[in-house]
Amino acid sequence: MRETIKALLEDALPMVDFDSDFLFSELDSLGVTTILMTLSDYYDISLEAIDATPKNLKTLDSIVALVEQKLAEK
Repeated sequence: MRETIKALLEDALPMVDFDSDFLFSELDSLGVTTILMTLSDYYDISLEAIDATPKNLKTLDSIVALVEQKLAEK
């Protein structure tokens, strides 16, 4: 799942380094929105603005954990 998410997000946001340990600091509001919309559409999950926290978007692994959590709640 990690590689799928990384590929999806790199296609959507090619200028962002998804291997960064401080991914959230590289994102602007459009980047955050793009991540939420891309993952919501691909995995058919509901990601809201309240999910866009520095903790959830700190690294690629934290984004994967967020998606896994949302899938488990379905």
